[in-house]
Amino acid sequence: MAAELHPRSGKLIGLSNSNRTAQRNQPVQEFNHGLVLSREPLRDRDVFTVRIDKKVNSWSGSIEIGVTALDPAALDFPSSATGLKGGSWIVSGCSVLKDGRSVLEEYGRDLDQLGEGDRVGIQRNGRGELHLWVNGQDCGTAASGLPSRLWAVVDLYGKCTQVTVVSCEPPPDTEEQEEDEEEREEEVESPSPAALTTEACRDHEDRTGALVLPAVPALATVMNGSAEEVPEVTRGHSRPDKFPNNFEPDTVLTEHQLFDVFNNAIVSLYRSEDEGGEDLGLGGGGSDSSRAGAGSNNGARGGGGNDNGNGGGAEGGGSTNNSPSGSAGGTAGMAVGTGGMTTNDALLFHEKCGTLIKLSNNNKTAERRRPLDEFNNGVVMTNRPLRHNEMFEIRIDKLVDKWSGSIEIGVTTHNPNNLDYPATMTNLRSGTIMMSGCGILTNGKGTRREYCEFSLDELQEGDHIGLMRKASGALHFYINGIDQGVAANQTPGVVYGVVDLYGMAVKVTIVHNHNHSDRLRRNNAIMRALSPDVGRPRPALSLTPDPEAPDRLLFHPNCGQKAAIIGDGRTALRPHATDDFNHGVVLSNRPLHSNEVFQVRIDKMVDKWAGSIEIGVTTHNPAYLQLPSTMTNLRSGTWMMTGNGVMHNGTTILDEYGHNLDRLKAGDTVGVVRKDDGSLHFFVNGVPQGPAAWNVPPSVYAVVDLYGQAAQATIMDDMADLPPLPDDSSEGPTAMSPGSPCSITGASAASDLRFHQLHGTNAVITNGGRTALRQNCRSEFNDAIVISNRCLRDGELFEIVIQKMVDRWSGSIEAGVTAIRPEELEFPNTMTDIDYDTWMLSGTAIMQDGNTMRNNYGCDLDSLSTGSRIGMMRTASGDLHYYINGVDQGVACTGLPPEVYAVIDLYGQCVQVSITSSSGPLDNSLCTSNITEKSFPIHSPVAGVAHRLHNKHGKNVVLLGDGCQAVRVGGYAHGIVFSAKELKTDELFEVKINEVDEQWSGSLRIGLTTLQPPDLPSCPLSGLSPSLTQLRSKVTWLLAGSEVRRNGVLQRQNYGCSLDRLTVGNRVGVKRCSDDTMHIFIDGEDMGPAATAVAKNVYAVLDLYGKVTAVSIVSSTLVEDTESVKAPSLSSDSCSEGEDDSTPCENEPTLVPMAMAFLENHGKNIQLSNQNLTAARVSSYNQGLLVTAQPLPRQQLFQFQIDRLNSSWTSSLSLGVIGHSPDRLNFPSTACCLKRSVWLLQRDSVFHNSLKICENYGPNLDTCPEGTVLGLLVDANGCLHLYVNGMDQGVAAQDIPSPCYPLIDLYGQCEQVTIVTNHVPAVGAESGDVRCQGDMEKADMVDGIKESVCWTPPPAVNPNKTCEYQALCSRFKDLLTLPDGYFNEDAKYNLCYCESCHKLRGDEAYYKRGEPPRDYALPFGWCRFALRIKPHCEVSNTFKKWHIAYHGTSVGSLRRTLDHNQLLPAESSSVFSASPVKAEGHGSYGEPEENSAPEREIPCVRLSPTMRYSGLEVFAPKVQFRDPRSLRCHHAQVGFQVCVRPGSYKVGPQSLGISDPLDQRFSNTEIEWITKEKGGTLLYGLLIRVE
Repeated sequence: MAAELHPRSGKLIGLSNSNRTAQRNQPVQEFNHGLVLSREPLRDRDVFTVRIDKKVNSWSGSIEIGVTALDPAALDFPSSATGLKGGSWIVSGCSVLKDGRSVLEEYGRDLDQLGEGDRVGIQRNGRGELHLWVNGQDCGTAASGLPSRLWAVVDLYGKCTQVTVVSCEPPPDTEEQEEDEEEREEEVESPSPAALTTEACRDHEDRTGALVLPAVPALATVMNGSAEEVPEVTRGHSRPDKFPNNFEPDTVLTEHQLFDVFNNAIVSLYRSEDEGGEDLGLGGGGSDSSRAGAGSNNGARGGGGNDNGNGGGAEGGGSTNNSPSGSAGGTAGMAVGTGGMTTNDALLFHEKCGTLIKLSNNNKTAERRRPLDEFNNGVVMTNRPLRHNEMFEIRIDKLVDKWSGSIEIGVTTHNPNNLDYPATMTNLRSGTIMMSGCGILTNGKGTRREYCEFSLDELQEGDHIGLMRKASGALHFYINGIDQGVAANQTPGVVYGVVDLYGMAVKVTIVHNHNHSDRLRRNNAIMRALSPDVGRPRPALSLTPDPEAPDRLLFHPNCGQKAAIIGDGRTALRPHATDDFNHGVVLSNRPLHSNEVFQVRIDKMVDKWAGSIEIGVTTHNPAYLQLPSTMTNLRSGTWMMTGNGVMHNGTTILDEYGHNLDRLKAGDTVGVVRKDDGSLHFFVNGVPQGPAAWNVPPSVYAVVDLYGQAAQATIMDDMADLPPLPDDSSEGPTAMSPGSPCSITGASAASDLRFHQLHGTNAVITNGGRTALRQNCRSEFNDAIVISNRCLRDGELFEIVIQKMVDRWSGSIEAGVTAIRPEELEFPNTMTDIDYDTWMLSGTAIMQDGNTMRNNYGCDLDSLSTGSRIGMMRTASGDLHYYINGVDQGVACTGLPPEVYAVIDLYGQCVQVSITSSSGPLDNSLCTSNITEKSFPIHSPVAGVAHRLHNKHGKNVVLLGDGCQAVRVGGYAHGIVFSAKELKTDELFEVKINEVDEQWSGSLRIGLTTLQPPDLPSCPLSGLSPSLTQLRSKVTWLLAGSEVRRNGVLQRQNYGCSLDRLTVGNRVGVKRCSDDTMHIFIDGEDMGPAATAVAKNVYAVLDLYGKVTAVSIVSSTLVEDTESVKAPSLSSDSCSEGEDDSTPCENEPTLVPMAMAFLENHGKNIQLSNQNLTAARVSSYNQGLLVTAQPLPRQQLFQFQIDRLNSSWTSSLSLGVIGHSPDRLNFPSTACCLKRSVWLLQRDSVFHNSLKICENYGPNLDTCPEGTVLGLLVDANGCLHLYVNGMDQGVAAQDIPSPCYPLIDLYGQCEQVTIVTNHVPAVGAESGDVRCQGDMEKADMVDGIKESVCWTPPPAVNPNKTCEYQALCSRFKDLLTLPDGYFNEDAKYNLCYCESCHKLRGDEAYYKRGEPPRDYALPFGWCRFALRIKPHCEVSNTFKKWHIAYHGTSVGSLRRTLDHNQLLPAESSSVFSASPVKAEGHGSYGEPEENSAPEREIPCVRLSPTMRYSGLEVFAPKVQFRDPRSLRCHHAQVGFQVCVRPGSYKVGPQSLGISDPLDQRFSNTEIEWITKEKGGTLLYGLLIRVE
C-alpha cells in the first residue's frame, strides 16, 4: 500500500510532498478541522506511521490517530477525530475511543506528550486487533474485533500542526530474521559496518544532543542506497525505529572483524576528543576487507551542518578538513558534521563572568564565592555560541540551604565579551530565555508558568541540567537526561549558554560525558541488543562479560551513581548505604518474558532512613537510560510498587495496594511479573498481591530501586546457589518481618475468606483478594459489588474495614448476604436491585429481595467513616447478625438458608474496603480487628489492678487490650470514653498518649462526670455527644486546652499546661480529692485544683478529640502515694515508665549528676568566666568553639542557656557531641570543619562528620531567642536527643560513642551561653529557685509542646503563654461570624504583633520577600489570623517569589472578599480607586482574553508594604463593638495581608495628601502600590486591630 494521504481531508488541511505531508492552516487561530486519512485501506500487519513535524504551544491536546471503516471519498469530515462514528477507533492522549465513547482510559504512551520528530503509527493485525506504535515500540492491544476494511486516521489537533507519512509496511519480524541468520550464518553478509557505526553514534546523539554521523570511508564504501526523500526532522531524544539493514553484495565481514572495526572506530573518536579534535574527517582508501572493507567509488555522505561543515569524501580516500588522521590505509575514522567545529573548541565557561564567580577545572567548573553571604552575581556563560543540536549540560556540585530559589539556566544572544553582567539573568530585558523554577522567563518576564513537572529549585547535588537548541529553532531543556519538551520556538540562531548560580546553587560543572570505558561498554551493549549474533567480542577483546547463559536474568552493569553490581551480576548493593539514601536504581539485563517472575531477596538493610526497596518495570533500555536518583522521578514508561502503593510515571494509581514494602526486613523477598494479558502483578514473600496495572507493553525491564533502608538485594532465579545473607546484622535484622505475608508460617492460622474474582464492572480486587476498591470513584458511584469467595460457615464472621471514602455522593456502603452463587450472579448496578435470595442492610433499613422488611435497625451504615468495621454472621439457627466495630447490633432477620455468601456493595461514598483479620469463626476476640496490629504497651507505675475503660463509648472508638487501650478509628470527634467504675476519693485515673494525628487541631480532653455509663444505650452509634464540651445531660467538669468548663460553660482560663501541647508519651490524669476538688495531673505533676464542689459519685471521662487518636491506661485502682511520685518533665521518656528515674531533685537521695564545665581549650575568640560555666565570644563572628571538660554520662541531660545575641550577624549557634578527647584538639574556625567523630545540630539539620544526615529536625536554632535553654542527652541506647526548654525533640542521631563530650559553636548572632546547673535557674525561674535538671515548671511552658515552631519563620504561634490582646482580637473575630472554613485550622499560624509578643519572638521590623526581593514591614499593633490557602494555588512558589503587602478594608466587605477569595471591585470594597483606569494587558504571564473589550475600564486597588499606610482610617474604617467578656466598648479595624505577584503592580506616591512620613523605611513617594490584575494577589491573613 502507498504511504500517502487521501486528497480529501479536513477543511483546514493543506497537503504537499506528493500527499505525504499534511499541515493545518492557521495553527494559532484554529485548533481543529485537521483530519486526514490514508489514501487506501490498511493491509493487515501494515503500520501506518507518521512523524510529527511541527507543534505549537497555543493549545492543549495534540495528535490523535486511529482507524475508521468510513470511506474518505464519501465522508463528511467532522471537526475532530472523536466525532467519527460508524466504526471508528481513535487513540486520544492515553485513552482509546470507539465512535466517540471511551472504551479504555489508560493505554500506552500519552500522545499529548510526544514532541517534534516523534513517530506514531497505527496497525490492524491479522487477528483483528488494533495496535499503537510509538517510535517503533508496540504499545499493545488497544481494541479488538475490528472489521477488515479500515482506513488510517490522523487528526492534527491542538498543538500538532504538521505531520509526514514516513512508512506503511509491516514491522520487522525478529523471529524470522533470527532463523534466517542461523540458516545463512556462513554465507550471508554481515550488516554494514557503517550502518552499525551510524547506529552507535545515534546513541552518542541521544546522550550529547549533537547528531554524530560516522563517515569512515573504508567502511562507508559498503553503504548502498540513497537517503530517504522525505524531509527528516532532526531528533535528539529517541532511538531509530529499526536497525539499518544496508548490505553491499560483494562485502563479507566476519563477526569478529566487524567487532574490531566497530571498536576501533569508537576508540579513535574518543582519543581524538581527548586531544580536542571533535571534527574529524578521516580518510582511508585501503582495500583490506579484513579491516576496512572493500573499496568503491561510492562516496559516503559527510555529516551535514552549516556552510562550514565538511563531509568526508570517498574519492581516493582524501579528507577535506585537515584531520590529523586523514591518511590512507585502513584506519577507521569518523567525520562529525556539527557545523564546522574546529579542534580544541570544547564547550567551556567564558573567562568573563559574574563578579562573585570563580572558575576552575580548565573553565569547566564555576563556583559562587561567599555563598552564605551573597545569593546573586553568579552569572556564567559559555565561551562560544551553541551549535544546532548541541547539548549544553551541567552537573550541580554544591548547594546551600540558606536561600530561597536556586539555579537558573538558559540561552542569550548577548556576547559575553560585550555584556555588562547583571546581578541575575532575569534582570536582562532582551535576547534571553531562562528556565527558572518550573517556568520559562523570556527577557525577564514569565512566558510559561508550568513548563515541566520538575522544578530547578528542588534539584539536588549530583543532578544534571541540560539544554539544546534544535536546528528547527526549538529550545529544549533536559533534567537528568529527560527531555522536558519544547520550551520556546524560534530561538535565535546564535545563542550562548548561560547559567545563573542563584540562591541555593553554589557550584556547577560542565558535563562532556567523556568516560571512554563507560561509553564503549554502552555502545557494545547497544550493538548486541540490536543484533545479538553479530559483534559479540572474542574473549581477548571482551569489554563486557559474556554470560554463560545469555538468557539468564541478571542486573545490568549500568546502574545508579551510588549502586554497584557484584556476584556475577546477581547482586546489587549501595556500598555507602549509611551516607546516601538514593541513586540506587538497578535494572535487569534484558526484558522480561511474559509470565516470567523477577524476584529478589533483600540481603541487607540499614535503619537510618525512611522508605525502603521499590520494585517495578520500565520500557527504558538500561543501555540508553541515564538513571534518575529514584525511579519514581521517571515520567514515562515506568510502573513501580513503592510502600503499599503503585505509581505509574511518577503518579500514584493505587493508594492501598498490597503489603507495605517499607516494613520488610532482611530475608524477605519481592517480585514482579508481567502476564501475557498485559497485567502487572507483584509478589511479597511469594504471595501474589493481585493485579496492579493493565496494558503494560510487552518489552519491559525489571527495576529495583535500593532506596532508603534497602542496602543490598540478590536475584532469586536458582535457590541452590543463592548466597547466604550477610553475617553483619548490625545494619538490620535478618529475620523475616513478622508482618510480611508468608505462605510458610502463619498461613494456616489465617482465615481463607477472600473476595471472589467475579465482581461488578467498576470493582477491582487487589492485595491477594483481601482488598476491594471502586475505580473512577469520582465519576462512578455504583456497579461495584463484591462477594465472598465461598459460603459463610455457621457462626463465622465476615468483617471488613472501610479504608477510603469520598464526599462526592449521597449514600454509602451496603452489606449483606446472598444465596446466589457468584458464578450464577449477573451483577446489577446495586445489590438491592436483586429480587431473590438476598438480604441487605442499606442505611438503617433491612431489605430482603429489594423490599424493605424493617427500618431503624440498630446502626446506620451511611454514618460510618474511614476506619469503621462492618461484620456479618449467620448463626446456626439461621439468624443474620451485624457487627459494627466489633459490637453485635442484634438480629437483623431470620430464616436464612444454610449456604449464603457475604456481599459488599461499594456504593456512593464508600470507595475501598479490606477484609480484617477478625474474619473467621466467632469467638471471644470479636472486638479485635486489623487495628490490633498497633501494639500499645500498658504500663502500670504502681502495683495493683489496672484501671479499665467502660464498654460504652463514642461511635468512633475501639477498645483494645482488655479495655486498657482506646483508639479513635475515624474522624476527629465521637471519641468519648469513661472509666469502667466510679473513682474513689483521691484515686488517680491516668492515661498515656500513644498516637497523634497532626492533621487535626484540638487535643485530648479530660474530666469527671456524674453521667452513669451503664445507663447509656447499648449501641455505640447513638446516645453520646460528639465531643466532651457538648456533654450536658449530667453535670460534667472538664479541662479542654487550658480552660476549665462545667457543662460546657467556661469557669476558668489559663489553668496549668495546655492539653493542646501534649504529644506521644505524655501522661494525663484526673483525681477527685477529699476536699471535693478536681485536680489534673500532667506527667505526674499536680496542676492544682481545677474545679470545686465536685460531686462524690463521678466517673473519669476522656475525649479522644482532634489530634490525639490513641491512649492507654497507666494507672491502677490502688491509691498512689502522691508524695513519692516524682514530677518529671513533659519529655521524661528516656527511662521506662516502670522504673524510678534518677532525676536529681533535692528531695531525693539519689546520685548527684556529674558537674559540667567548659574546657580551658577552646576557640581563640572565647573567654570563660563564672567558674568556667559561662562562655562569651569577644570578637568576630567565628572561632567560638567550646567543649566541656567532662564527658557526658548516659542518661544525663546537659543544658545551657543563650544569654546574649547580636543581631548584626546572620546565622547562630550550633551544638552537638564529639567522640574523642578534646584536650589537645586544635579548634578550627567553625564546628562544620570538624570531620572526625562529630555529630552536629545546625539550623534544623543534623550533620555527621560535616555530612548532612537529617533535615527538618527540631527547631531552627538560628531563630532561638535570648533565654532559650538548649540541652543534649545521650540515652541508654546511644541515641542523641536535643532538648529545647526542657522538651525532647526526639532522636537526632544514633550510635553515639562513649565517652562523648558536648560541643557548642558560638557562631554569628550567639555571643554568650551559660551552663544550667542545679544552682543556675533556667528560663523563667527566679534566682532563688532550685531546679531539677531537665524539669520544667508551668511558667516555663511556651505555646506548643515544641516551642521551636514559634521561632521558625513564619513564627507558628504566639510565644506568650496567654496574650490578652490576641484573645480580645479573637473575640472580635468571633463576633464577625465568618465561616471557620476560610481560616487555617492550625492555630499556630495565627500571630499577635502586639509589643510584648513581637519583642518576645525577637521579630525585626522589616523583612524581604519575593524575587526580586522587596521590603515589607511587620504589622506591629495588629493580630493576624491565617487564612486557608486554596489547594490549587502554588503556595510554595507564591511564598518564595511573591511580595508581601497589606490592604485595608471595611468590616462590611470582609465576607464578600473571603467568599470570592480575592480582592473585589470598587462597589464591594471601600479601598478601590473611585476613578477607574483603562484596562491594560494582563500580566507578563498571560495574554489578553480572546473576547475582552479593548477599552474595558476596571478599577484599581491600593496596597502598601506597610500597615502604617493601609491601616489608616480612610482605608480601614473603625467600628465599635462591645467585648462579650469584659463588656467594655472598643474600636476595631480590619485588613488583609496578601501576597502580590511581582510585576503585577505599580509603585507610586501616597494619594491622601499627607506630608509627614508614614514609615521610616518607605518614602511617601513609593508607599502606595496599585494593581489592576485579577489573580495578581493571594489572600494570606486577616488582620485585626483593636483600640
